[in-house]
Amino acid sequence: MRREELGSLAMFMAVAEERSFTKAAARLGISQSALSHAMRRLEARLGLRLLTRTTRSVAPTEAGERLIETLGPALDDIDQKLAALTELREKPAGTVRITAGAHAARKVLWPAIERVTTEYPDVRIEVSVDAELVDIVAERFDAGVRLGERLEQDMIAVPISPRLRMAAFASPGYLAAWGTPTSPYELAAHSCINLRFAGSRALYSWEFERDGKELKVKTEGQLVFNDVDLIAQAALAGRGIGFMLEDHVLDHLASGRLVRVLEEWCEPFDGYYLYYPSRRQPSPAFQLVLEALRLRARIGTQHAAGA
Repeated sequence: MRREELGSLAMFMAVAEERSFTKAAARLGISQSALSHAMRRLEARLGLRLLTRTTRSVAPTEAGERLIETLGPALDDIDQKLAALTELREKPAGTVRITAGAHAARKVLWPAIERVTTEYPDVRIEVSVDAELVDIVAERFDAGVRLGERLEQDMIAVPISPRLRMAAFASPGYLAAWGTPTSPYELAAHSCINLRFAGSRALYSWEFERDGKELKVKTEGQLVFNDVDLIAQAALAGRGIGFMLEDHVLDHLASGRLVRVLEEWCEPFDGYYLYYPSRRQPSPAFQLVLEALRLRARIGTQHAAGA
């Protein structure tokens, strides 16, 4: 294979993944015109049409899909071999790409990222915050962070946080006016501040558990947000009962600005896991991130046990 053909194949994969010449060109750091010419030359050399172009989108043809199936593992293998070369450096280097939800990115990933990038300036870390599950193989991420019950199959999963807990809460003023629920079933008589997922647009059903019994409740109320900070703000204003991971509102609960309700129905559950393909050999840079996350998890678990 000629060297320019390998470059053209890498460009083709970028277009196929982005489904856009504009986005692929920006990702590759070349002009859209140069990318388009390269794709035409590749198709001419192969004698096959690889991409279907419309005014709005780009999609692989059947031949293009078969080429993707061949190229994907091969390019991944090349990436891994190149990453392995960094072991010959005195200091680890390379890029690590991770997808995670906003809460996990801020509370779990960032402390580890700060440590690694401070100690190893040649390591680059890219975090993509996404509320929905992402196919980390197709999107070429090194790893993802999700809750235990949402893990993908055929992945190595490493716990990176202590167990988590939900909290239902309201302001003292709201509870004085409307009463305190003693069971999730009583939420039907209350104004609940709901969360709508940004990606799927579905309303979150509140999840409770007590003595091994799980219960999902669809709540009603005047306010719906897709941001947990706004839910907390509305609860502080006395507009209803909120429900979210407890560490979002621990300061408000400690100060008495918010009061916890239904605490016995909010049992701890498995926390966040870092997951990555079992067939992929982690790079030295990725290993640094993984070890930093494991250390944070051990410290957090010890702290939780001593609390």
